[in-house]
Amino acid sequence: MGRYKSFVALISVTDTETQQVMRLYDWKEKRFDGDGQIYYEACIEKDGKKLPVITARQDEMGMTASATLSMKIIEHYRPQYLIMVGIAAGVVLPDVENQIYGDVVLADVVWNYSSGKFVSPEKADIRFGDIGFIPRPTAISIKEELVPYIRAAAESDENETHVYIGPMASGSAVVANQEVLNKQIRHSYHNTAGLDMEAYAVMYAAEHATEPKPSPIIAKSVCDYADSRKSDQYQRFAAFTSCQVAKLLSEEYLPVDE
Repeated sequence: MGRYKSFVALISVTDTETQQVMRLYDWKEKRFDGDGQIYYEACIEKDGKKLPVITARQDEMGMTASATLSMKIIEHYRPQYLIMVGIAAGVVLPDVENQIYGDVVLADVVWNYSSGKFVSPEKADIRFGDIGFIPRPTAISIKEELVPYIRAAAESDENETHVYIGPMASGSAVVANQEVLNKQIRHSYHNTAGLDMEAYAVMYAAEHATEPKPSPIIAKSVCDYADSRKSDQYQRFAAFTSCQVAKLLSEEYLPVDE
């Protein structure tokens, strides 16, 4: 494993997501003294080698929990890849590409849409009634050398779902309003592919961790469209497709540090 102690670490947030992660491998529970988090460990075979993989679930939604768990995973396990799986809202514009439930967004850049300043409406281009918003988005890209592997997995005959490679927006609140989607999300990144509440924190934690740093990857599937139609109906299916793409990427395409 070279500089790293483990190959892949998978992060999930909800019960639905975690149930699908737990079906991937024969996990064994692991705890550390002084840390209340429960971790699970397993091994995969790749290129004739047994490689350790681990997973853990956040105890609540949002970026604070994501950053905290990411840092603890990095310190305990030093994974080569830190992959967040699960569900997200699909936000691709119809004139770009249609999205359906279960489509997986593999983010090439993750940006924080909730970063900005609330002002009076006359001082901002983005307005919600008597409130104006001046966006100050920050963004983190995946490592350029990972893009060919991600594209290869997405285009593989072994991949049974559609994968959209594009920007993922992260913010501090659930969005179920078309006006917010159009004005605040699409205003900054027109080609945004997905929307969630955690991905940016995972990317940030990985980028600012101590060495050796993991390569973060976001693989989330569409379960709604961040508007008034939002429901939980497709969450289980979306969590399944997300995990399957992450599994394929890990077992067949991501290179192992030697």
